[in-house]
Amino acid sequence: MRITGVETVLYEYELSRPIGDVNIPGGIRRRADLAVFVRTDEGIDGVAAASRLGAGAIPMLSGAVIGEDPLGHRGLWERMIGASFKPGNEGATAIGIAAIDNALWDLRAKIAGVPLWKFFGALEPRVLAYASGLDGPLGDAELRSYYESMAAQGVRAGKLKVGFGVDTDLRRLAIMHEALGGSAVGPTLLVDANEFWSPKQAVRAMRALEGEFDIAWCEEPVIRTDLDGLRDVSRAINAAVATGENLKDIRLFAALLRHGSADVVQVNPNMAGLTTCLRAAELAQAFDRPVSLMNSAGRYGAHLAAALPHHTMMEVLDAGRDATFTFDSTITEGWIVLGEGPGAGITFDPEALERHRVDHPDALNARLAAGRHPRAGVREHPDE
Repeated sequence: MRITGVETVLYEYELSRPIGDVNIPGGIRRRADLAVFVRTDEGIDGVAAASRLGAGAIPMLSGAVIGEDPLGHRGLWERMIGASFKPGNEGATAIGIAAIDNALWDLRAKIAGVPLWKFFGALEPRVLAYASGLDGPLGDAELRSYYESMAAQGVRAGKLKVGFGVDTDLRRLAIMHEALGGSAVGPTLLVDANEFWSPKQAVRAMRALEGEFDIAWCEEPVIRTDLDGLRDVSRAINAAVATGENLKDIRLFAALLRHGSADVVQVNPNMAGLTTCLRAAELAQAFDRPVSLMNSAGRYGAHLAAALPHHTMMEVLDAGRDATFTFDSTITEGWIVLGEGPGAGITFDPEALERHRVDHPDALNARLAAGRHPRAGVREHPDE
């Protein structure tokens, strides 16, 4: 079997609720993603629902895999890394590698005739879930409704977007805690500052939040490149520091771990691809650090998470990202339960894909979705 081509379709859709964080407090209401198809000469296709940010690099990267055996996963990954030597394994190039890499993993499991979780070597097709509303733009009633809906599915952990000011963050934390069935022994509370704070701001804010709530982790309290700042925040607060979701190269994960800058290592298949996520997770295991998979369309990342013995829980977004495809996982009693069909369980609907196809994403949403607040690290919160 040989790879004959890599095709992509850019599609845009209405979200089921606005999503955002402290960098985009108004949120976005439409989102664009990329459907990726790795074609073969035997009619079996690998597919991925990928980030649109890698679209421009895929034509260049395709040359590294076309004509090759799709089962050579390490060799194909190295080929793409080698082809991107000049621009570097970062930015759009890295995200393009991730898109093709994820489609190739789907393809390999289909060739083997097994679900991807089994291809990765997992014994059980389930992963503990935590609810993530990307809830910055939600009002109090909407916030409560979302986390109550996740609690009704047995989810007992939630992650709140913070950085809106201590009083606001505390009020919203109380709502999430209660909606998830708050009690003296639970639920598990997580917060995410999306790299908004400086180290001193992070420590001050977290000490105020920890004065009233037991918080399991603080995600991305400072910018990802500030290894000293991440380490200093970790030492100064009770919560674990979780970070890594925007890293795309194994060397960056190595630096994070060597520096003691992460208590929970987050790996993101949308940004780094399943191959890099697997390698980073194994590296974290060598440092005795737990890992957590980030949200992914159709929850395909859970296939890898199920195979990682030191995986904690996986982010579930559920904001209507399945406008163009079906997927075969469910949430049952707080667990992501994966299906038995071959591959990653994502099947694109050609008619739905055509209806949502666009040449360019909505300009405003595209600008906001990947941005950082212009006063991050300076302001205490965005409304100052």
